[in-house]
Amino acid sequence: MSYYVKPMAKLIEELSKLPGIGPKTAQRLAFYILETPYNKVENLAKAIINAKRTIRYCSLCGNITQDDPCSICSSNQRDQSVICVVEDPKDVIAMEKIREYKGLYHVLHGAISPMDGITPDSIRIRELLQRLKNGKVKEVILATNPNVEGEATAIYIAKIIKPLGIRTTRIAHGIPVGGDLEYADEVTLSRALEGRREI
Repeated sequence: MSYYVKPMAKLIEELSKLPGIGPKTAQRLAFYILETPYNKVENLAKAIINAKRTIRYCSLCGNITQDDPCSICSSNQRDQSVICVVEDPKDVIAMEKIREYKGLYHVLHGAISPMDGITPDSIRIRELLQRLKNGKVKEVILATNPNVEGEATAIYIAKIIKPLGIRTTRIAHGIPVGGDLEYADEVTLSRALEGRREI
C-alpha cells in the first residue's frame, strides 16, 4: 500500500532514478517541488526539456554543445596540434576551469572496463584515430581518470597511437595540494614520484 497519492508516488519514483538520489532524498525533493510556486516549477521543467531538446554531442570531439561543431573545435584561437583525451564532458569543464590548456579535446564517453562489458569499440577510440589521420596533431594528452579503467584506457590508446609517430603523454597524478603524505595510498605516492620535476 502506497502512503502517497499517485502523482506524488510517481514523482518520487522518477526522482529516485536520478544518480545519487535515494528514496529519502527523492521524497524530500518531491515535497520541495510541491511547496515551490508553480511558475518556478514550470521554469525548472522547461529548462530540463529545453536542455534535452537542444544539447547534443559535437560531431568532432564528442563534448556537449548546442552548435555543431562546438565552440572549442570551431575556435581558431585553439592549438589544433594538441588533443586532450578525457572520459566525460564533465572532464572538459574541469580542464577549462584551470585556463591553462589551449588545445582541443576528445571525449571518449567512458573507459575500457571488460567487467562492465565496455570494450574499446564501446567508446570513441575509433573517432579519435580518425581525427589523427589529418596529420595536424602532434601530441595527444591522455587525461583519463587515475583508476584501473582509466589507466587501462590510457595504455590501450597509447599503444595504438605509437605507430602513428604522434607524441603521447599522460597527465601526472599524485598528492593533491593540501593533502598529507601519510594519508596517500601506495599507488598515488608511486605516481607522484614518477611525475616529479625539477624546481
